[in-house]
Amino acid sequence: MAELDTEQLLYLFRTMVTIREFEEAAGRLAEQAKIPGAVHLYAGEEAVAVGVCAHLRQSDTITSTHRGHGHCIAKGGDIRLMFAELFGRESGYCRGKGGSMHIADLDLGILGANGIVGGGPPIAAGAAFAAKYRRTDGVSVCFSGDGATNEGTWHEAINFAALMDLPVIFVVENNHYGEFTPQEKQGAITRLSDRAVAYGIPGVTVDGQDVLAVYEAAGEAIERARSGDGPTLLEADTYRFYNHTGRSENDPRPEAERKRWRARDPITILLAVLEERAILGGEGAERVTEEVRASVEEAIAFADAAPYPDPSQLLEDVYTT
Repeated sequence: MAELDTEQLLYLFRTMVTIREFEEAAGRLAEQAKIPGAVHLYAGEEAVAVGVCAHLRQSDTITSTHRGHGHCIAKGGDIRLMFAELFGRESGYCRGKGGSMHIADLDLGILGANGIVGGGPPIAAGAAFAAKYRRTDGVSVCFSGDGATNEGTWHEAINFAALMDLPVIFVVENNHYGEFTPQEKQGAITRLSDRAVAYGIPGVTVDGQDVLAVYEAAGEAIERARSGDGPTLLEADTYRFYNHTGRSENDPRPEAERKRWRARDPITILLAVLEERAILGGEGAERVTEEVRASVEEAIAFADAAPYPDPSQLLEDVYTT
């Protein structure tokens, strides 16, 4: 794969900073009761969404999880509409009805975040089947956590995708905890990519804190899918910096473990590369952060000023069977 140029590297950096600043603001607003319901923060895992989605076209599709803000931003989501959705306002992506865990934008190929663990894989497989049926070279990416790999829907979707040689990449963001349960207490294997063997597809594990490593591995998997060679299981070894929901200080995970992973901040890792290549230094990085923070504050003001949905709209845009 060709080496990334300066513009591409700066794009990766700015997008990761945007996700981080969005999440910090969302956590703060949740603490202030400005955002109703649970908010699952993606801080610490930015390299995964950005490294994968940097390869995708607008017409490509993704499915997301309850921890999905980063996926949405990496796929091109508008943070103004995202905050409006988190605030439950009419101008949000789902007109205020979806909230943090259910943002979707079909025009951007975002088929929806999902509050149901394991809810995304069948949808991603379906989107990939549609791409193959229509004979396009579109691909679908399914983001899921380590906990989802123990759900039947996850296995059924991969089995179907493998059987049909579908253009889908199953990205497992292994942050080592299914809610509060350590990965080693969820299953007998340590490398979740080993599960690929059961379905006869490639399984790859990559350092999820290194956006360049993710970019390279994802690029190979996505190119393989576009070429008609079927699905790949891509495991990204990563870590969420905050508790399961919000920024609670009552984090049950070992303090030493949290500090160790904090020292491997994906933004800091990429910045070191940019500094080494004389692309961006500390002052430049701070300017980028300040610009992003200003855009986040503008987005929050937009959301805060937006009206709530009218109660008469309660049953609009709701699917029933």
